[in-house]
Amino acid sequence: MNIYALSSGRGPSGIAIIRLSGKDTLKIAQIISKEKNIKSREANLCKFYNPTNNQIIDEGLILWFPGPNSYTGEDLAEFHIHGSNAVIGLFLDVLSKQTNSRMAEPGEFTKIAFQNNKIDLLEAESIGDLIHSETELQRQQAIHIMQGNASNHYNNLREKLIKALAYIEAKIDFAEDDLPDTVLKQVRITVQEITSEVKKILDDQKIGEKIREGFKVSITGQVNAGKSSLLNLLSKRKAAIVSNEKGTTRDIIEVYLNIDGYPVILADTAGIRKTEDKVEKEGVSLAIKKIEESDLNLMLFDITSNKIDSLIEKNIKDNSIIVFNKSDLSSNIKKEFKNNDVVLISVKENKNIDKLVSLIKKQLKDKFIKNDNILVTRERHRNKLNLCFQELNNFLKKKHDKDIELAAEDLRMASRHLGSIIGKVDVEEILGSIFKDFCIGK
Repeated sequence: MNIYALSSGRGPSGIAIIRLSGKDTLKIAQIISKEKNIKSREANLCKFYNPTNNQIIDEGLILWFPGPNSYTGEDLAEFHIHGSNAVIGLFLDVLSKQTNSRMAEPGEFTKIAFQNNKIDLLEAESIGDLIHSETELQRQQAIHIMQGNASNHYNNLREKLIKALAYIEAKIDFAEDDLPDTVLKQVRITVQEITSEVKKILDDQKIGEKIREGFKVSITGQVNAGKSSLLNLLSKRKAAIVSNEKGTTRDIIEVYLNIDGYPVILADTAGIRKTEDKVEKEGVSLAIKKIEESDLNLMLFDITSNKIDSLIEKNIKDNSIIVFNKSDLSSNIKKEFKNNDVVLISVKENKNIDKLVSLIKKQLKDKFIKNDNILVTRERHRNKLNLCFQELNNFLKKKHDKDIELAAEDLRMASRHLGSIIGKVDVEEILGSIFKDFCIGK
């Protein structure tokens, strides 16, 4: 079967790229272009025809990549045409009428590349992450994984496990022969080292997922301190209602931001105060809960206010930046905050907002971006690592002279969980969920 799809963005555009992959790729390219001598890995300038009526569709380029040295591992062609909706629509219609040809499903080109061992599962996922990256940090992480650093790390751990398992199985298969006790001792040492490494990977504060999905930053604090105004200013749009009336914000309002390369989910919350209003009370509870859930909290105060509510003081955490708004009216801070960074701003005058942004970035970098070798970017990876960790601990708890068969099964399952991360075993059930989020044409 041959698959095709628009791999560039929808028109109109200067250039559009349509991909075709499958055993009949060259044949179809020759039919549409009437070129019999299409050179591989060169830009072939030609006209494209509608075989039905022999009319010219467009003039453009064919890039021809014979398999297995192509992205998919199959014969693959790229048609570079003018990006009008009319040209794209007609070209795709012509391809649909070719024998054994159909529109590709989302992510199908990359899925075929994985199935043909051009890439492993981690690299395939990283391609999807790169396509959807919106910040520099997300791009860097995707590229890092695409280069195979994470795959190599998991592969090395898996190979060590398989080697250890081989020694255990040798002990089972040749029980009558005396294997040196040092062999089993070394196996145990190896498993302990792997267990420590897996634990180290898991104890990463979920940095990889945070970069991929966005760091959670909340704006909380006094009523009418300017929380919603700050959200609107940082998001550069009117995302939240601003009013002088107290208790305007009652629900959580979230916006996705790119803060100097850092992906951030910024949340505006209700002002924290004691109240008898049932709806507002629920909003205050949500705000306090948001502080606990956040990676970073901007605790906002009105610098002209004479009193700081005890309920607010109680919820100032180590991850809080103390922000005094309305510094255009005053610069007199009435309370010291020794354990937190403090910044004075004026939302109205757009004063020191750049300083606040720099402080947000610094806090995120200092607290989370400490490991250049980020491995865990998805919940799927973390689940498999947790299962692997459990099996390794099960192995270490056993008396291997009595439970050697069960110990071998522990190592076998641990290696399978590691292997499933990169697609070595048991991958069919997860392929669909991985590739369905890809764009068509990739």
